[in-house]
Amino acid sequence: MRRWLSILLLGLAGCGLHPLYGGGSSSPIAATLRSVQVAPIAGQSGWFMRNKLIDRLGEAGSGVAQYRLEVTLDDNITSFGIRGDRAATRERRTLRARYQLVSLATGTVVLDATAGSDAGIDIVSSEYATVAAEQTALEELSDTVADQIVARLSLYASRAGPAK
Repeated sequence: MRRWLSILLLGLAGCGLHPLYGGGSSSPIAATLRSVQVAPIAGQSGWFMRNKLIDRLGEAGSGVAQYRLEVTLDDNITSFGIRGDRAATRERRTLRARYQLVSLATGTVVLDATAGSDAGIDIVSSEYATVAAEQTALEELSDTVADQIVARLSLYASRAGPAK
């Protein structure tokens, strides 16, 4: 068994895998992420998303911005689980983002992608509790989608090389 494990580990070492964030905050990928400025995003969901992205990217923290991230959100709540009295018992909140990374030097779009997630919400007799659940779902969805966007930007940075 140890022999197979040794062979497997040697195979992985030779395949070119390396940590994406190797080098921590001084890595070329972290430097590239810090060179991304986040454009304003419309609406309450946009406010949440922009703040989450800035937290994760460290917007232009150590130098001049090289890229601008433009995000368009689609925030949708759909009711379902209809009772006999035609009242909904469940909702699904869906947050989808289309984002473009624009090089400030050339004005060209270097990355165009989408991210998204959804959450289920119980509709209860208290309207306040339902609104609070919708708000909590929006905050959690913003976290998830921001993580997806930053992960994709990191992959782009690893392939494109460090920002100059």
